[in-house]
Amino acid sequence: MSDHINELFDRDGNLIGALLSAEAWTVVKKQVLDSLGIVDKHAQPEKPEPVADWETLKEYWDFEYPVDTDVTCEHCGNTTQDWASDDPRRFRLTSANLAGLVSFKCMQCQSKIVKKHFKDELKTECTPYRDSKDTSKEGRYSR
Repeated sequence: MSDHINELFDRDGNLIGALLSAEAWTVVKKQVLDSLGIVDKHAQPEKPEPVADWETLKEYWDFEYPVDTDVTCEHCGNTTQDWASDDPRRFRLTSANLAGLVSFKCMQCQSKIVKKHFKDELKTECTPYRDSKDTSKEGRYSR
């Protein structure tokens, strides 16, 4: 059928299943499990959003510009004017701290959006989701 899908038939020619490549499975896994009502027991539960940390940052906000709540993903075009009021969420808060570093995960493409709040400016970085880590960036301890 394709490089990503191989249909499996029994000896009488009846379709009994399909074999997906790893690449195809990562693309359709969530939709397949959801449509069949299957709970992925190996999926890691998402940590709760650190909303208290965000509220602390807002409480001590002393930047020269107002608190910004807009988030945009450069990779898929997902955007919102107020991430906290979206239902369902378009972006999920993953971290926030008093230094002004705030991170989000795009719920559409899983990219990571980092907002760096400096005293007089705001810088935003958008990193595409990677299913596997780049081992060259892992910390190593030598003895």
